[in-house]
Amino acid sequence: RLQIYSELLEKWQKKINLVGNNTISDLWKRHMLDSAQLLPLLPKSECSILDFGSGAGFPGLVLAIMGESQVTLVESDGRKCVFLAEVIRKTKVEASVRIQNCRIEKLPNEKADVIISRGLAPLDKLLVFAERFMRKDSMCLFHKGKKVDEELIKIQKKWTMNISKLQSQSDSCGTILKLENVMRRQ
Repeated sequence: RLQIYSELLEKWQKKINLVGNNTISDLWKRHMLDSAQLLPLLPKSECSILDFGSGAGFPGLVLAIMGESQVTLVESDGRKCVFLAEVIRKTKVEASVRIQNCRIEKLPNEKADVIISRGLAPLDKLLVFAERFMRKDSMCLFHKGKKVDEELIKIQKKWTMNISKLQSQSDSCGTILKLENVMRRQ
């Protein structure tokens, strides 16, 4: 199913910009592995996952194809949502994943076990987006790059949380931030 996904991505990339053109040649490491590395970090099987700014479906759609059954892809670009729907249909994961074609700010309130995002926004903005979808036991898994420490320093005055910084398996400069017990400071 991941092969079907990759073939559809390469085909659709010629029509609409789904990922950076310079990353297509390294699709399996740069996008598939980068997304799949979140699977063992999930707190339990059968957890509800919200993927903010899904774009071409990374990382949420990869997790759905790998067996996660409660994935919601949030994407505001209608063309990308059409692509996501095609991949979902062709990979036969309709029962596992749904698409919300809207901006995060317009997404109906719905608590999630895990909130994920890859390359959408700085951490301070991601936490504001995530706040209304989190319960006390929710977790955030955010892909971050070279500026991760700067982003963590910037949020210290407004947020409290348990932070785990995990080295990305697909990018030597990348970090997966695992955030738990996230709360806004009073």
